[in-house]
Amino acid sequence: MSMTENLFEKIAQCPPAAEALAGMEPDARRRLEETARVVHMPAGATLFRPGDLCENYLVVLKGAARITLTSETGREILLYRVEPGQSCVLTTAALMSESDYDAEGATETEVEALVIPSAAFAELLAASTVFRKFVFSSFAIRLQDLIGLVGEVAFSRLDRRLAAFLVKRGGDAGEVVMTHQEIAAEVGSTREAVSRLLKSFEREGLVRLRRGVVELADPQRLSRMAEMA
Repeated sequence: MSMTENLFEKIAQCPPAAEALAGMEPDARRRLEETARVVHMPAGATLFRPGDLCENYLVVLKGAARITLTSETGREILLYRVEPGQSCVLTTAALMSESDYDAEGATETEVEALVIPSAAFAELLAASTVFRKFVFSSFAIRLQDLIGLVGEVAFSRLDRRLAAFLVKRGGDAGEVVMTHQEIAAEVGSTREAVSRLLKSFEREGLVRLRRGVVELADPQRLSRMAEMA
């Protein structure tokens, strides 16, 4: 089996990417075949750090990556996740502006990704209507996510954001297996503030705390609190 067949078979296994890139012009398809590759990365691998030069455009085919920003005081906030069929808005911005990264990206799970070198990305962006539509559509969706995050952090009370996160992440299992630091990054706060609030939730009978686990003791009340956000 040729490298070309392998490349497009891999893309075909990710329906969102396969659908978005279907109908690529023949010349653009050939250029993608010549330059792109599929890479595999373990969970916890660093994709980029602040100050790194952006050299490739990535499309996640399997798994998920998380993009975070850390302040000088060590406070971390999750900006967004990149999941199958999606690309990273910061990567797109860095490539188009020829600037460095100003946040950190890491794989949250094992990841399989389509990697397109920056020179080929520029050529495809200029020559292919299909590829250009995919890039800017992905960019717009991620940008909307960031605007939503800014609104939540600026205007929503932390207790309600935390309740909403616990209900969403707890799901049918009724528990969230994460550290307080990881939860803080998800809701855009500090570990200390989240720990204090979780202790308060525990006193009110909303949750039960164990090491690395938050059990939802009263998900209905948490849901009502979240709906007030």
